[in-house]
Amino acid sequence: MQIICGTDRKMSETRTNTNSLDLGCGVKPRNPFECENSYGLDLRDLEIENVVQADVVLDPIPFDDSFFDGISAFDFIEHIPRALYAPGLRFPFVELMNEIHRCLKKGGRFVSFTPCYPSPVAFQDPNHVNIITQATFPNYFCVPALWAKMYGFKGKFKLEKQNWNKEKTHLITLLSKK
Repeated sequence: MQIICGTDRKMSETRTNTNSLDLGCGVKPRNPFECENSYGLDLRDLEIENVVQADVVLDPIPFDDSFFDGISAFDFIEHIPRALYAPGLRFPFVELMNEIHRCLKKGGRFVSFTPCYPSPVAFQDPNHVNIITQATFPNYFCVPALWAKMYGFKGKFKLEKQNWNKEKTHLITLLSKK
């Protein structure tokens, strides 16, 4: 699935892309950045080439620092809890954003395709525990605001683009690593 965020340009245009990661990929990892190598990460052990099993709520993304040119999350972010007591207080969504930042190369891009408030789709699935708004990424994870620093966010992203899908149910957000 090629994502176009408000323009007619492909995400891969004018970039050399080697590695991409699709979070919560299921049986077929997406590669919206059209990278040479595509990897997936899923909670389940799917025994599929280039798909690794990991629970990113509890553990780091099992790849090296600065390994990916692009990371995608399609219908995934809303399943990551904002707070968790295990046994002490943790902020898994912020920790995941730290991991995404760590695994991206400088200038690497992260795309999120997420059910978003006020769409009813954001609330209908009982496993949606992290409701995103249009202000979540720009205010908490992007310069200049970086409000998530108060919760332990260590990175810096730049908001490249943000828009609704045509059905107005999902917010498409494209960030780049500063």
